[in-house]
Amino acid sequence: MFVVGDKIVYPMHGAGIIEDVEEKKILGETKEYFVLRVPGGDMKIMIPVHNVEEIGIRSVISEEEIAPLFSMLEGPSSSMPDNWNRRYRENMEKLKTGDIFQVAEVVRNLLRADQIKKLSTGEKKMLTNAKQILISEITLCLGCMPEDAEEQVLSRVLNE
Repeated sequence: MFVVGDKIVYPMHGAGIIEDVEEKKILGETKEYFVLRVPGGDMKIMIPVHNVEEIGIRSVISEEEIAPLFSMLEGPSSSMPDNWNRRYRENMEKLKTGDIFQVAEVVRNLLRADQIKKLSTGEKKMLTNAKQILISEITLCLGCMPEDAEEQVLSRVLNE
């Protein structure tokens, strides 16, 4: 179980630090919620404590996992379907897993695809969301600023 101060990842939303545990009465039921603060923005998320496992909440990756993550970002792009609709669905499934390596794969592939041919509006939005999720976790893992984490990602993916 997680406690105040833990760095966790909420799939599809990103990484944050548990600031508090609050009781809220919603629809006549009182339940405990983690109050999650996400770096790089003023967003606070309330997560029902009793649903943590179902939602897929996990701890932020360790510093030892950063090197393999960065290597993956530098590696070759995965093959993606030519059909944008199919590609979008496949990428969405990867994001929903909450696995940082799957999220990084989506970011890497879409960033590179955008360099070749501009992405559709839907894929641009997906890239923005996936990048925010990836950057928030790197920020918390390394204890750096979100801008520095984004620089790390872009330089590795685009080989700059």
